[in-house]
Amino acid sequence: MDIRVKFLGGAQTVTGSRYLLEIDKTKILIDCGLFQGIKELRKRNWDPFPISAAAIDMVLLTHAHIDHSGYLPKLVKEGFKGPILLTEPTMDLVKTLLLDAGKLQEEEAEYAKRKGFSKHEDPSPLYTMEDAEEVFDQLSPISFDQPISLTPKATLTAYNAGHILGAAILKIQVRGNHQTKTIVFSGDLGRYTDPLLNPPIGLPKADILFIESTYGNRSHETNGPEKLLAGAINETYQKGGVAVIPAFAVGRTQLVLYYLYKLQQKGMIPQIPIYVDSPMAIDVTKLYKDHLAYHRLGPSLQEDGTNPFSHKNLHYYQSQEASMSLNNIRGDAIIISASGMATGGRILHHLYNRLPNENDSIIFVGYQAKGTRGRKLLDGEERVRMYGIDVPAKASIHYIDGLSAHADQDELLRWADCIAEKPKLTFVVHGEQEVSAAFAHTLKETFGWNTIVPDYLESFELFQGI
Repeated sequence: MDIRVKFLGGAQTVTGSRYLLEIDKTKILIDCGLFQGIKELRKRNWDPFPISAAAIDMVLLTHAHIDHSGYLPKLVKEGFKGPILLTEPTMDLVKTLLLDAGKLQEEEAEYAKRKGFSKHEDPSPLYTMEDAEEVFDQLSPISFDQPISLTPKATLTAYNAGHILGAAILKIQVRGNHQTKTIVFSGDLGRYTDPLLNPPIGLPKADILFIESTYGNRSHETNGPEKLLAGAINETYQKGGVAVIPAFAVGRTQLVLYYLYKLQQKGMIPQIPIYVDSPMAIDVTKLYKDHLAYHRLGPSLQEDGTNPFSHKNLHYYQSQEASMSLNNIRGDAIIISASGMATGGRILHHLYNRLPNENDSIIFVGYQAKGTRGRKLLDGEERVRMYGIDVPAKASIHYIDGLSAHADQDELLRWADCIAEKPKLTFVVHGEQEVSAAFAHTLKETFGWNTIVPDYLESFELFQGI
């Protein structure tokens, strides 16, 4: 039995996670994400898929984020017919995220066509909402800690990864004629101190390891993100401005809501209205009640007066009209909207209206990939292009460290230390080039592991004749 891997994405970039694992003739795609960030990466979404989509037997998803799931409608459209295995919360989230992604792409293509700022005469979306719905029948839910058969010789077990609701570490055990080998995909690992989610499960064995490295070269702020968040909000309040928080609809919005609730309860920030302007974030927040076993908030959601997702200061805005009405607010408010990297969605019209105002502030609460508007603002660019217009950035720009849903270097090493014997190979993935290289070096120095930072489309023979 031979086992090979080909890196179709997630190599020297934090987006586009796609790893093709071949066990003899069985082709298994682990994650199926969209590339995001710089134009060079985004263009890959439009390229022909590197292999025949129809030749793939199954897809395994670690979690629902678009950089891990967002290419599924295109893959199905190109002929993929197999099952997509994922946890139940991930299944619910994927449905929400893919529909939203299809809607955004339709809207952006239509807007570009109407305004005439696309280079294409007839700009079209990568996929539509209808394409997204075509994926749903192929979704097949699995449970944590329950081995299931992938092939007569291979089993899959998913374990809690933290990170977001339902996120999984995937372990594939392959039984050859002579040996059994264990292949582990970390997916995106969460924090050990996350107030909403349980910490990632440590695995004792991995003959081949794929480990993420988003924050592989740095540690998060340890003094507590609450104080930093309170400081940014209070500074804005004192200037009479509005605090705008770009936040991913899945995971980050809920974490920010938790901290804002706690800060207001403790009197650390004023009792001002909080507006969640993201239909997807609203839908995702409801899922926490549907999947109580997958997070730590159960008692808080079931007691009156203790629910961080439902209180007097919190307002959810679904409609486009309600969203636009927020432009009229001149001060003393907090607006949370998606996307978290300001690459699309409702956050753009808030940035368009708020960036030119010196009294307002933009508070980033998560990783900003190269090439995104969020990264450009954090890097101090004085103008950011939106809707074909260069918008002056006069608002205060803040970055709150410690709110990331990704493990930092210390936490990644803590998780890796659970592996008793060093893997034959460790592939360092899902990180920008210099970060992956730095973390690969750290793993080698700390544990003596044989580490590889793969290139895009690079292939490796993992085992022969086992």
